[in-house]
Amino acid sequence: MTDTNNDPRTTPDPRRETGFVLNRRDALAAGVTLGLMALAPDIASAQPRDRTESDFSRSSNMNFVTTRDGVQIFYKDWGPKDAQPIVFHHGWPLSADDWDNQMLFFLGEGYRVVAHDRRGHGRSSQVSDGHDMDHYAADVAAVVEELDLRNAVHIGHSTGGGEATRYVAQHGQPADRVAKLVIIGAVPPIMVKTEANPGGTPIETFDGFRAMLAANRAQFYLDIAAGPFYGFNRAGATPSEGVIRNWWRQGMAGAANAHYDGIKAFSETDFTEDLKTITVPTLVMHGDDDQIVPIADSAPLSAALLSDSTLKIYEGFPHGMCTTHADVVNPDILAFVKA
Repeated sequence: MTDTNNDPRTTPDPRRETGFVLNRRDALAAGVTLGLMALAPDIASAQPRDRTESDFSRSSNMNFVTTRDGVQIFYKDWGPKDAQPIVFHHGWPLSADDWDNQMLFFLGEGYRVVAHDRRGHGRSSQVSDGHDMDHYAADVAAVVEELDLRNAVHIGHSTGGGEATRYVAQHGQPADRVAKLVIIGAVPPIMVKTEANPGGTPIETFDGFRAMLAANRAQFYLDIAAGPFYGFNRAGATPSEGVIRNWWRQGMAGAANAHYDGIKAFSETDFTEDLKTITVPTLVMHGDDDQIVPIADSAPLSAALLSDSTLKIYEGFPHGMCTTHADVVNPDILAFVKA
């Protein structure tokens, strides 16, 4: 593992016959029955009243924020409300659940931890549009403003790293709500190959993603989780069935259209100007065996564009390093947050 500042080279099973003479037991039973009948009006009046529309509205909106365009964004908010908040941004096509390990870790360290499901993902609204980085960032701003989070540390993985970058640059930093930023295996500056980004991934690769998602999303997601995402396709790797199923579960909970459109969002969005704008201390973390977001065209370039960055490269770590190597990643993030 290397640790440098602004160095571009270091680079988701349920189912008596009775007579006319009453004995003592029958008499007692009859007495109880008559007593209950006498109390029936009082019992009925004590029953819960019918729930009104406003009651259902309040209960259904718990842990949701409604954005300006009417999308309901689900969020988790754990820990002391007066503690420094850490906000987590998940990758494609997952949900806030992908951060369970980190949320429990930082909760144990005394922080307030917050994570949301991106629109079209997890428990958030499955809407037809707005599946782009500008909407993603604005949705984060809606959550942050609703919870009035200040002095927050934003941590984004993969697509979430792009979302966090755009949020900090265009919303959080201008509103003086952000203390620090951490991006891990993140998509910035831009993934797709262009004339300005000759080292990027060819568009045909992302076209292939879209084709596989449309043809058989369930199998596609299994293949990603069981293969390159966690490096389970590498020689000597020990695949975790639980990790694979959890990735698949999160992915299949979301909307197919949101995930389809999200491929364009994470691969073709250019974050160059966002990175140049950010002045808060930023930790850039990346595994050098990342098969999803190749390191050569991501982390070192982002670190070079940021004005106050620390680049950490982890030898042999895969894209899903927050899961496979949480024992290393979590303390490193904690040290940066505390510094």
